[in-house]
Formats: sequence, structure tokens, C-alpha cells
Amino acid sequence: MKIVSACLMGCECRYDKKSNPFDLAFQLVQKGKAIPVCPEQLGGLPTPRNPAEIVGGDGFDVLDGKAKVIDNQGNDVTQHFLDGAYQALRMAQTVGATKAILKERSPSCGSRQIYDGTYTKTKKSGVGVTAALLIKNGIVVASEEEPDQS
Repeated sequence: MKIVSACLMGCECRYDKKSNPFDLAFQLVQKGKAIPVCPEQLGGLPTPRNPAEIVGGDGFDVLDGKAKVIDNQGNDVTQHFLDGAYQALRMAQTVGATKAILKERSPSCGSRQIYDGTYTKTKKSGVGVTAALLIKNGIVVASEEEPDQS
């Protein structure tokens, strides 16, 4: 069993109320092999919402209290991202998920890259908050951009 970012299976849950359809995610959910999650919605954020980026590190640093998630209006939305990550983990553990396919560059779901917190579309190596929590709990995390999500 896997979890997948809900935006990858066509749910319009991104910050801008759009989706990032990815056929494999849709097929896995359709076949009952994955469940969709949107950590940002699970954490109580509305859709649409202001875009947010991690400032001062990556998702592991947010979990450790060393970095924050700030939206483009300067609002600290860290607690929403943490709450959503823990809800996503709970869902993954409940269904026995051992793998996740998450949206790359998302401050929640990025598995290899995130934006650097400057709102200049500059990317850096790192993971999102949910990806970090899943990894810490033994769930293998991949993105839709990786060649092998098996």
C-alpha cells in the first residue's frame, strides 16, 4: 500500500486550487493500492491559500523546530504543516503504507527538492515537512519525477 499526494491524482488541492495529474498516482488509487492525502488541507489550510516555503532549512529542520514554514504574506503556517504531516503519517500507518509518491518541490511533499524560502523560484536540495516525517518513520518517499516509483 502507498500514499500519494492528492494533487497527483487530480484533486484540485494545490495552493492555487489546481492539480498536477500523474497517471500512475491515479491508477494506484483506482486499483486500491494507494490512498490520496493532502497534508496542507489535513493541517487545516484552505484551498486556495497563499503559497508557502520553508525558511531556514528543510522539513527535517521544521520537525526539529529549527526552521519555519512562512507564506508569501509573511504568515507563519508552520503548525498547519506539522499538523498535516502528522495526519498524513497517521493515515499511512493506518493502511500499512510502506511507500509514498509525493509532489516534488512542495513544502509539504518535496522528496528531493524544495524552494529556498525566498519566493524567487530558486530550488534547493531538501525535503518537505510531510516527506521528512514519513522518512523518519520508515516510509520510502519518492516523487512523481523519479523514474522508478515501484
